[in-house]
Amino acid sequence: MNWLTNFVRPKLRALVARKEAPENLWLKCPSCEQMLFHRDLEANQQVCNHCDHHLRMRPAARLAAVFDDGKHDIHPLPKTVLDPLKFRDRKRYTDRLKEAHAENGANAEALVVASGKLGGHDTVVGVCDFSFMGGSMGVAVGQGLLMAANLAVEAKAPLIVFSASGGARMQEAILSLMQMPRTTIAVQRVKEAGLPYIVVLTDPTTGGVTASFAMLGDIHIAEPGALIGFSGQRVIQDTIRETLPPGFQRAEYQFDHGMVDMIVHRHKMRETLIRMTDLLLKRPQTSSTPAAA
Repeated sequence: MNWLTNFVRPKLRALVARKEAPENLWLKCPSCEQMLFHRDLEANQQVCNHCDHHLRMRPAARLAAVFDDGKHDIHPLPKTVLDPLKFRDRKRYTDRLKEAHAENGANAEALVVASGKLGGHDTVVGVCDFSFMGGSMGVAVGQGLLMAANLAVEAKAPLIVFSASGGARMQEAILSLMQMPRTTIAVQRVKEAGLPYIVVLTDPTTGGVTASFAMLGDIHIAEPGALIGFSGQRVIQDTIRETLPPGFQRAEYQFDHGMVDMIVHRHKMRETLIRMTDLLLKRPQTSSTPAAA
């Protein structure tokens, strides 16, 4: 009886027990609320296959989709002083950084810089990571943009930046705001070298990033439906005491009002970037280019 109770019954229960699916296998589309299987979503570059809504995309997937065969080299950001102001609100800034690193990696920051081939040519790409403290721009992001600009100038390569940010990082106060002129200088170095600087505005691009490097591109490309602006809609509406028009600050609205040069679907982003860099550098147009991963 003990043998039956202790060994046979537990194994039978384990065989017939219902296995619960991990929570991260399915995701609800924030637009149409359809359930999306994570593998289907990854294969479709984080675009809903029901309503075509563009979900936020992590830097690793973004870089793999842009570079030829997905091959690229990540360049670690220069080391900066952590918590220079010993800032604390509801939590210590150092604790917030620890949480962000636990979720995104020990060396993660709100910007990833990589280099590789795009359409067979050397290209430097910077991708803002909204999952790291809302993509906020602190000293590390400013240093990263300067590094990316220097890499582009040294390699005589175009610089492409995918923006996604809630703005300046308040925990670094004035040091964060100082990154606005610093990133402006970084962009100017690229332009003085006669190299293209292209910005892809993704959801959301707001605050100090919009007021600096995100709006200095030779060409501004936006993803469909991306939120693009400086102040939040509620702040603007409360200030001017007027109801804002439908779609205010969305990519389509900004395109209609001349703030964005073009809106490009994520599936066509790579070929568009190849075409734009070729045009800006006056390269001969090719009908076939190496594929992304």
